[in-house]
Amino acid sequence: MSSVVADDLLTPEELAQRLKLPVSWVYEHCRERAINRLPGFKLGKYWRFRENEVLDWLKRQGAR
Repeated sequence: MSSVVADDLLTPEELAQRLKLPVSWVYEHCRERAINRLPGFKLGKYWRFRENEVLDWLKRQGAR
């Protein structure tokens, strides 16, 4: 079982910066009603993302 290190997780702001998109885009793609939701999870009220999961998600989006 691997342990989760805080450095392995991205905040919505960090993710938006890496993707060169507005933070609002990240939140919009986290909504339950979004068709292709970003792979993320909530810790309490805070969203967190694993970069490798988001990169895999992006690759799948390009395959359409």
